[in-house]
Amino acid sequence: MTSKKIVISTDEEKRLIKELDKRKDFEAQRIRRYLGMSDLSRAKESPVAEIVRRILAYPYFKDLDTIRVPEIVPATVSFDLFDFPADHPARSKSDTYYIDEKNILRTHTTVMWYYYIKDPGVQKRIAENKPIGSFCFGKVYRKDEIDSKHMNVFHQIDGWYLTPKAVRTIGQMDLEDALGNIAKAVFGPDVKYRLNPDTFPYTKPSLEMEVEISNKWVEVVGCGVVKDTVLEKFGVDSKNYTGWAFGFGLERLAIASMDLPDIRLLWSDDQRVKKQLNLGQKYVEVSKYPPITRDISFVVGKDFIPNDYFDLIREIGKDLVEEVKLLDKYENEKKFGKDKVSYTYRVIYRSPEKTLKTEEIEPLQDKLYKETKKQYKAELR
Repeated sequence: MTSKKIVISTDEEKRLIKELDKRKDFEAQRIRRYLGMSDLSRAKESPVAEIVRRILAYPYFKDLDTIRVPEIVPATVSFDLFDFPADHPARSKSDTYYIDEKNILRTHTTVMWYYYIKDPGVQKRIAENKPIGSFCFGKVYRKDEIDSKHMNVFHQIDGWYLTPKAVRTIGQMDLEDALGNIAKAVFGPDVKYRLNPDTFPYTKPSLEMEVEISNKWVEVVGCGVVKDTVLEKFGVDSKNYTGWAFGFGLERLAIASMDLPDIRLLWSDDQRVKKQLNLGQKYVEVSKYPPITRDISFVVGKDFIPNDYFDLIREIGKDLVEEVKLLDKYENEKKFGKDKVSYTYRVIYRSPEKTLKTEEIEPLQDKLYKETKKQYKAELR
């Protein structure tokens, strides 16, 4: 099996991006910005890209293809084909960025299965009853809380391998083997790791792996045997083929490897930071600059979605927002009216590169007040 590189682009994605460019609403503006952010998994000097290089270069995975797929994909491909239940939280607009009613920003790089199986060369190998397999890596997008370990734009790598059952039947030992080789590829031959049972929509049985870093166990990757029902949805004969698959977030490994205190540091252009971003090298704080905190209180309808509000805060504060804390949430029909809820959030502004001044933050907070009132019809308190 000789590995190859496959790049997939779709006319539908190009059309949707053009439509986004024409739109003037806040949601379209933020989505365009997310799509325009650097792909750290392909940035030469980034430790995120170094993790990818180590895995792709590891002898155990040498025969797997690599495929690059669209970042805007149909929701049916992302969820239905992978056996996500109808009520799974990932399907909701509070968790996923919808471009329109049918298309989303990809939430996982596992969507590459759909595009990989359709490749003519891969179809030919399946017809010849040969093993197939591939990696896919890049940005993914999920609405999320704001703190030092999470961003709504992050990076994943996925891999899978399918083989005819006449050659072998994939089982628990293959999962353990694949996970062990991932650990060694990223952390070196002496890495300590342990495996625990887990559950994923599209694999069974499934395992998750923890590695020991600085005397702490850190969960880093999930893996499983691809379910027969999922193989069939992709047009692969499950009576003939069997396989394993894994996927994980690259930032989590990078943060654990360097003991980074803040995920924003991975995006930093500060040379004092960048020169320290080497896997296995413990990060030494350049300086812990003081925070500036501001609270905002408002009353909104019960249809208010916190994850959407966090996106508004991100869009206004950009990389100066370190964390957002919910201080208070309560209902009082006599005071606020029916179907109304009061929220109080604390926004913590802190730059990883300099001391912020009050005059830099006040315009941001003022804009947050105005947009909160405008976009959510909020009554500010």
